[in-house]
Amino acid sequence: MAPLTLYHSTASAHSRGALFTIRNLGLDVDIKLLNLPAKEQLNPDFIKINPQHCVPTILDGDFTLWESRAIAVYLIESKVPDSPLYPKDVKERALVNQRLYFDAGTLYKRIRDICFPIIYLGETTIPDDKRKAMFEAFGWLDGFLDGSDYIAGPTVTIADLFAVSTMLSIVNAGCDIGAFKNIVAWLDRCKTLPGYDENVDGAKVFGQRVTSRLTDKF
Repeated sequence: MAPLTLYHSTASAHSRGALFTIRNLGLDVDIKLLNLPAKEQLNPDFIKINPQHCVPTILDGDFTLWESRAIAVYLIESKVPDSPLYPKDVKERALVNQRLYFDAGTLYKRIRDICFPIIYLGETTIPDDKRKAMFEAFGWLDGFLDGSDYIAGPTVTIADLFAVSTMLSIVNAGCDIGAFKNIVAWLDRCKTLPGYDENVDGAKVFGQRVTSRLTDKF
């Protein structure tokens, strides 16, 4: 059987979330790094695999899939269906899904709204409205963790793996989250998870891309 292949960018929170899932499932993987600033994702051979030319992308035998959270769910359901990372109870799974969508559509998006213009459009400062929106999302995340060790309940789920990847990006870009005590404690708890240090290393790459251009403070 051909090994699982992951097309990956270390700086991408989405891609790190998929790899973090793979590490926590204990799956063997062949990682193929793509240098996105160098446009390696536009290589014709990769476009044949994924016409949207985005990471992460996996090859599992003759099956190809992209979109990070879809990848995480697929890997659990197809390879480790009893994993507590994605509980089978309908209500517990619904809460995990809600947190995943929160990360994708709110938390990550509000961070991206700040960082994308800095990295790609030459912005060097942070608009007050975008800063306020980002910290509002942090407040909601902090609330999810009020009285709970993890964001979707008492145990680690894939919702944590993706939100950790998102938060590590902004922390390593110099954002002070000290006011959000529940988030700080949660990130500390997650340090023991397989692949956490690897995730931090990738987040540092992202963070340097932001801080090297930013003249403002978060």
